[in-house]
Amino acid sequence: MTGLAMNSKPARSILTINAGSSSIKFALFDLDESLTRTLGGKIEGVGLAIGRFAVRGLSPADDFSRPMTVPNHPAAVALLLDWIEQHIEHRALAAVGHRVVHGGPKYWKPQRITPEMIEDLRQLSPFDPEHLPEEILLTDAFHRRFPDMNQVACFDTAFHHDLPRVAQLLTIPRRYEAQGIKRYGFHGLSYEFLMEELASLGDPAATKGCVILAHLGNGASLAAVRDGKSIDTSMGFTPTAGVPMSTRSGDLDPGLVWYLARTEKMSAKQFNEMTNSRSGLLGISETSSDMRDLLECEAHDVRAAEAVALFCYQVKKWIGAYTAALGGLDTIVFAGGIGENAPVIRARICDGLEFLGIEIDEKRNAANEDVISAMGGHVVVRVIRTDEELTIARAVCKVIGLGAHAK
Repeated sequence: MTGLAMNSKPARSILTINAGSSSIKFALFDLDESLTRTLGGKIEGVGLAIGRFAVRGLSPADDFSRPMTVPNHPAAVALLLDWIEQHIEHRALAAVGHRVVHGGPKYWKPQRITPEMIEDLRQLSPFDPEHLPEEILLTDAFHRRFPDMNQVACFDTAFHHDLPRVAQLLTIPRRYEAQGIKRYGFHGLSYEFLMEELASLGDPAATKGCVILAHLGNGASLAAVRDGKSIDTSMGFTPTAGVPMSTRSGDLDPGLVWYLARTEKMSAKQFNEMTNSRSGLLGISETSSDMRDLLECEAHDVRAAEAVALFCYQVKKWIGAYTAALGGLDTIVFAGGIGENAPVIRARICDGLEFLGIEIDEKRNAANEDVISAMGGHVVVRVIRTDEELTIARAVCKVIGLGAHAK
């Protein structure tokens, strides 16, 4: 593998880690005023027949992408740690920041990872069996390889921690709330970044107004934000709830569990696997979980067309619901892989919402401009490229007390 030019730099850096169910994404930031990203990379296809390890740096000489077999998460973690030792001066690393999807009722603020926290997270694994075990594996592996390294957990639920109680309660027997069973919400690192960007752009709705954030990617959710505070979000106790996603179902009738148990002898584990890995766009289209593939074939494949239409319809419904919950709407922000790069999806979602003051400028939208709403429209519609890794790096600086970002 190609060595990186940055190895000669004495500046200390922060490494961010974002572990998914079948991938590990990472990024390196120089500890300067702007937290300059010097590389980004990912190991994907974990557990599949063919995986890939790719890195993109500041210059072409730093880049590589190669297929390889990564049979499981321990193998992926070992591969990542070996690469870090070989290509990054780990002694120059100030800290490692980890995205942790779920911290349950006890953990939400970014904080140093301790043995007590790890043990608590092990107990919380049933809250998020798709992510927490892999995230714990990563932190343990980093500690064994670099025992003196500062590690910080950044929880994806933090942005929604102070949801109004009416938005937190689940309509099941009250006694379950004592076990931490409530609506948590996710994509919080993305939403925190988007709100900070909105404020830096001078949008007054960022601090005093009504905003709907739409993070639309492989995972998709929306958040209703009033005066800078989250008041509701589409994901709930788990990231499976809300709008349909690439392979996740979104909201379903709970009666399906009992029906499929009786008619197909489907276990709870099988139902969970179906709703997380074989539903959503993939389940409806029966061909692909990738919105780009579905848009390419929707003209001649009714299943693909229905998957796209269902996604747009459901997101549109949530926008309408959140406008009602907010009591008005000033700004919509589209982010995530679909939200940032699919003008046709944004247009279809917003079509018919003129009565809410939402009007899209076709040319601006097609050009992926920062503001895609029509001149004079009541609601500002923006496209902002989200950056969860930068949010993690900023949080690490504050927790560890590093540089200007520690303030």
